[in-house]
Amino acid sequence: MRKPGSMKGLEELGRVRLSQNFFLRDFLHSEIADFYRIPNIPEDPDLAIEAGRRLCQELLEPLEATFGRLHIRSGYRSPAVNRFGNENNLNCSTNAATSAHHIWDMRDFEGCMGAAVCVAVPWMLDHFREESDWQRLAWWIHDHLPYASLCFFPKLWAFNIQWHERPKRVIQSYISPRGILTKPGMANWEGRHSEWYEGFPAFKS
Repeated sequence: MRKPGSMKGLEELGRVRLSQNFFLRDFLHSEIADFYRIPNIPEDPDLAIEAGRRLCQELLEPLEATFGRLHIRSGYRSPAVNRFGNENNLNCSTNAATSAHHIWDMRDFEGCMGAAVCVAVPWMLDHFREESDWQRLAWWIHDHLPYASLCFFPKLWAFNIQWHERPKRVIQSYISPRGILTKPGMANWEGRHSEWYEGFPAFKS
């Protein structure tokens, strides 16, 4: 599929179904793109669609089936949008660091495909209050889903969740306790962590 060159072409691209409940259009909104009038359109639609499907089918669908509707905060970023965000201190990493992450249509420096999205889970906001309660959801995801990386943020306990061809399975946070929650080689990485998510809904794939 070519990069859309018209409104109608972009409309058709947005209709591409990535999974049971998600379409590509769900991930194309960007405040940076809207405010600064930079088109947030994939340069390589086929790669963006392939990576986005894996993200949606393997990670977002089980999350939504288990916890109810997800709130999408930040999805796909075009290279132009991400570059502008990085150069203007708008919470975007460099394009090299963001490829196979928020930039779905760029492979990373190892040639791997990946995709990430920032979401919030309203069910969590309705059931927990303590600042450190984000760890409950982090450990649930670690035990149930084939994520590549997770990064949690203070507002709404929103978090980046990434699918990647070579998942590192690292969890970090900007919420207390800040830093790395787990990664390969840490004592807490293996095994189950069910004590953290007692009372959670039953897992639905």
